[in-house]
Amino acid sequence: MIKMDKTQAQVQGDEEVYQLSPEVKKYSLLDAGFMETNKGSFRLEHPINGSSPYAARYYLRATVSKDLDSLKLAITDKSGMHNINMFKVKDTENEISDYRYLMNFLKEKNVLVK
Repeated sequence: MIKMDKTQAQVQGDEEVYQLSPEVKKYSLLDAGFMETNKGSFRLEHPINGSSPYAARYYLRATVSKDLDSLKLAITDKSGMHNINMFKVKDTENEISDYRYLMNFLKEKNVLVK
């Protein structure tokens, strides 16, 4: 297990470790689809669909603290209550591809770096 600081996060089962971009700004989070919570932090809940966003089995949850110095990542079920390792589940190639696309999008928006 890699020792990570609070600006780094890893999804259960994924080998990639992501870090908040040093250039991340509030507007870049909002532009990437994050919503500001009542407590001031930023949360993104995005369906990982593979084929249809209406039939999504998994959701990416990303949370950034209001000070933009802490990152949390998780893949959850529809309820958001259970963290899931979709890398160990059968027939998730489409979902994993969708997840990789989403993470690349967040890198392009200067939210994350590898």
